[in-house]
Amino acid sequence: MIGSEGRPRRVLVAGGAGFIGGHLCARLLAAGHTVLCVDNLSTGRRRNLDVLTETERFDFAEADIVDGLVVSGPFDAIVNLASPASPPDYLRAPIETLRTGSAGTLALLELARAKGARLVHASTSEVYGDPLVHPQTEDYWGNVNPIGPRAVYDESKRFGEAACAAFVREYGTNCGIVRIFNTYGPGMRSDDGRLVPNMIMQALAGEPLTIHGSGEQTRSLCYVEDTVDALVRMIERDHRGPVNVGNPVELSVRRVAALVKELIGSASSLEFVPAMVDDPRQRRPVIDLAARELGWTPRTELREGLRRTIAFFAGEREALRS
Repeated sequence: MIGSEGRPRRVLVAGGAGFIGGHLCARLLAAGHTVLCVDNLSTGRRRNLDVLTETERFDFAEADIVDGLVVSGPFDAIVNLASPASPPDYLRAPIETLRTGSAGTLALLELARAKGARLVHASTSEVYGDPLVHPQTEDYWGNVNPIGPRAVYDESKRFGEAACAAFVREYGTNCGIVRIFNTYGPGMRSDDGRLVPNMIMQALAGEPLTIHGSGEQTRSLCYVEDTVDALVRMIERDHRGPVNVGNPVELSVRRVAALVKELIGSASSLEFVPAMVDDPRQRRPVIDLAARELGWTPRTELREGLRRTIAFFAGEREALRS
């Protein structure tokens, strides 16, 4: 296991130039580990890695996991964060998303098998679809429309989970599955298209805050440092999962909008537009399993997390002006 007996380990992070991936690479390097980041930069950004390239224990390979990876030397762990994750990204690249979640995941599983490494697969709360069970526990199988536009992401992640389970049964591969709920924080793209960056950028610009549907749909927002902490704990243990990783505090989209406006001091109005197809009406994880098996619960209060995220995006806007 990574970090056992205090010995540094070598970790491959697929999708490491993305939002969560960049934070994970930084966290692993800070703990003394060696990191190989692999990303095709379709949605990830080199700038997320700029500060990391100064570290001798960090390497970056621009590559697509769908093509398979040939890497030398041993690896103790592989983390699969590779996939477009925001609706605008995966709706713009549906086939790429499907290939990444299927052929890409299989390629990483084969690599983990060959290296004798633990593979942690980053799945998503979207495997629950528009849930008929609330809140969501890991034993809920979900309510997903397999032919809807969002299915390219939902079903690719469900396939990834099935692939991990099959490799465990067939080959005894050391796999762990985490189901990540809505995560936010510094390092997100301003054009990410997800709830928090959209609202913050609109409020900073004094524009109306766009709300799809009634705004009564709920989300559970987890700060990125907390999500990364759960991923590291999953790497360090041999638990198979799936394990929900998210904040159990549930808020309506309207409430999130109100908080963003309050913290920025914005007078922006709310602009209601048609709901997105198959948009989940409720999201709230049960995290009892993560607390028991990983010793993990999120620590960052939403207001504090939003303040840090607002400061990041305000800095981004200022940099663009100068």
